[in-house]
This record gives sequence, C-alpha cells and structure tokens, in this order.
Amino acid sequence: MRRRLVISYLLLMVLVLLALETPLAATLATRETDRVRADRLADATRFASLANPALRGRGPGPLDVELDAYEGLYGIGAAVVDRDGRTVVTSPNWERGPAAASAVDIALAGQQFSGPESVWPWMNGPVVVAVPINDGGEVLGAVVTTTPAGKVRRTVAAWWLLLAAIGLLAVLACVSTAFGLAGWVLRPVTELDAVTHEIAEGDRTARVRPRLGPPELRRLAASFNNMADAVSDVMDRQRAFVAHASHQLRNPLTALRLRVEELGPSLTDADGRAEHRLALEETDRLATLLEALLTLARAERTENQRVIIDAAEVAAARVAAWQPLARHRSVTLRLEPADAPAYARTVPTAVDQTLDALIDNAVKFSGDGEVVTVTVRVADGGTVLQVRDTGPGMTASQLNQATERFWRAPDVQNVDGAGLGLTIVAVLVDASDGRLTMRQSTPRGLVAEVWFPAPEPLDVEPATTEAATTEPGLAEAGRA
Repeated sequence: MRRRLVISYLLLMVLVLLALETPLAATLATRETDRVRADRLADATRFASLANPALRGRGPGPLDVELDAYEGLYGIGAAVVDRDGRTVVTSPNWERGPAAASAVDIALAGQQFSGPESVWPWMNGPVVVAVPINDGGEVLGAVVTTTPAGKVRRTVAAWWLLLAAIGLLAVLACVSTAFGLAGWVLRPVTELDAVTHEIAEGDRTARVRPRLGPPELRRLAASFNNMADAVSDVMDRQRAFVAHASHQLRNPLTALRLRVEELGPSLTDADGRAEHRLALEETDRLATLLEALLTLARAERTENQRVIIDAAEVAAARVAAWQPLARHRSVTLRLEPADAPAYARTVPTAVDQTLDALIDNAVKFSGDGEVVTVTVRVADGGTVLQVRDTGPGMTASQLNQATERFWRAPDVQNVDGAGLGLTIVAVLVDASDGRLTMRQSTPRGLVAEVWFPAPEPLDVEPATTEAATTEPGLAEAGRA
C-alpha cells in the first residue's frame, strides 16, 4: 500500500512538472530563437542601407568588405540579390539553400522574413533572415543572412537540461517526502495489521498505539483497542463462567451421587434397582461433562506458553496408561515409536491431552478384536502423532463436524461421552501452532493425525511431563 501511495504521489508530481516545464521549455527555445532573429534582422537592415549603390550598378562599394568581415567575425553568411533574384554581393562561404531561396522570394515581395519560429535541439537547418531593399517605395532587391543554428541548439539544450535537472531534483524530493508522508499515514494501519495477526495467534493483550498517524486513523486505532478490550473481556467472562460453573457444580453433583448410592441397599425390587443404576449412570455422565468443560476452559486460557516435550516418551506413557481399558474392551492397543526422541514445542499438556482424547475415541468406538495403533515420527519440520483404528470410522460430512462442541453422530448417542474431546484437541493443537487432520482409513476405520512444530536447535532440554501420572478419562471423546 505504501508503494501504491508513493507511485500516486510521484505520478501527480510528474504530471505537474510536465504541465509546468513543457511550456517553459518551449518559451525558452522561442525566446532564444527570437533573440537571434532580432539580431540578424538588425544586421540585414544595416546591410540593406549600404546595398543601394551595388544594385544601381555602381559597384559593391563598402558592402563587399562589410560582408567579408561579418562572416569572418560571426561565421554568418550573407548576400545581396537584385529584384530578379540574381546574386550581386555575397560573403565568401555563403550558400543559397532552399530555405534562403524561399526567404529571398518573400523579401522581394516587399516583406521581411525570419525563420524558423523556434529552434529545437533536434533541428539542423539555419536561421534565415531576409530584408527587402527599398528605394522610394520600389523594391530593388533583398539582403539575406543564414545563421548556423548550432549555437542556438546548444543554448536551448542547456536550458532544457537545467529544467530536467530541476525536475529530477523535484521528483527525488517528492519521492522522499512521499515515503515519509506515506509512512506517517500508514503507520497506524501497519501496526493495526500486525496487532490483528498477534491477536489472531492468541496474544489477546496486543494493542495498537493510539497516537500514530492522522486524526482519523488515531480514532480508528482507539476504536480497535476498545473493541479488542471488549472482546477480550467477554471471552474472559465466558471462560470464567464455564470454569466456575463446572467447578461449582461438581460438589453438589458428588453429594447427589453419594445420596443416590446410599439408596441402593434399600431397593429390593428389580425395577427399582434398574432405575437406581440409570440414575448413577446419568450422574457419571454429568460428571464427565463437567470435567470436559473444565479441561476445555483451561485449554483455551493457555496463551503464549510453550514447553518442549519428547512426544515419543509421552506416547509410550499414554499407551501404557490406556492398556487396561483396551484389554477390558478386547481391543489391541499398540505403539510404533520413533527411532529417536521426537521433540515438539507445544502449550503445556497438549501432547498428553491430545493422545488421551484420540486413544479414548479409538478404543471406545472399536469393537472386540479391533486394533488401535499409535505412531510417532518426525516429519515436515516437526513431530507427527498418529492414532489409527480399525473401527467403523466416519463419513466425510461427519469429519467436517467432528471438532464442533457437543457434536455427536446420531448412531452413537448411547455411547458415553460429552462431545468435547476433539474440540479440546483442536484448541490445544491450534494454540501450539500445529495441525489436526482426520481421514478415513483403508479398508475401514479412522486415522487422526496431529502435527506439532519442532523446537529450535538451541532451545532448552525437554520439560518433564505429567503423562505417567495422568489417568485416562480427563478428556472425553467428541467423536461420532
């Protein structure tokens, strides 16, 4: 945008210079030509006053000497012709070219002639002046001079070069001023663009300095800061509400579950025990949902914090932690580790919670005898964690909705879960500048793949993780 503004200013400046300097250049060329023409007319008029004896046949008299001296001193050829156009007296090197012949014809008709009107640097012809010689109203002949235009062309060219130099200096000054002016005008826009990207990347404390640029842009910066403050405040209130509500509901929910459990021994009929079991399951489902909401609130609050994790070590710990549940559901859970440590730079607990959610989904939705494979590898300048299962998988439309909050596929509504697991994964991966991709496996099943960026070579040693002590189930599945 700055370049376009500078080009606009420069184009305007060039147009102004052309509008001013073009007529000035033409005026200078005409003025210099008029000065030469005036001098030659005066000289020709003087020679005409001396030419009467020569035209009346009494010899050239002093005119011959005058023309010789004139050409020797100024390099200007001159000649005197009679009324029939015959040359009477000439300077030594005078040549009668087409321009001189035309000028003589005009002068013999009784009119003065001088041409051209202006001498341009690219012209080659001489400056021709012709004056009639009169005696009592009778035209006896004419005096014609031919002045080489080289000196006039050089003078005009020098003036034009001076104008061009002045114009170039004006253009350079315009460019310098335009860059400064464009920078001053666009500095708030540039900073607004940078702050917008910072906020989009998760830094909600970034703000625009409101004292930059013209008043209109300063007001825009102030309005943007107010909007950012309002949005940040709303987000903080929303997350605080979710966290506080989830936390505060856990205590009465726990008390409610204990009271429902205490009712169990007093129930003797089969129907009562079935209702009692369903009530306990509903309280467990609500507890899972509250725990998932807390996890999501904590994940979305994580800003600008990065730790370095050995993803291969975390994956081994998480696979070991989920083995009991996998065996209980008759699912084979296996790990294909990387050949060397696979370091990833993420927000805290991102790798742990991501693997928990993906493994929980894969184990939960795979039937008896199915296989869930966790793979860790280094690729594309980062670390890739892949969880592949041989379960029913998802359709293309379901894959597009899988990370939406509380979304669950219609055919698995009776399976335990809160519909927040993949939402939490998406939030953590995005906060870590990573990528989450899910696709159908061949011949069946689902492949969930997460890429985390690798740390810089000079970064510190990997931070310790809580993978070995985190129990499965903190992040529930949001998959179909």
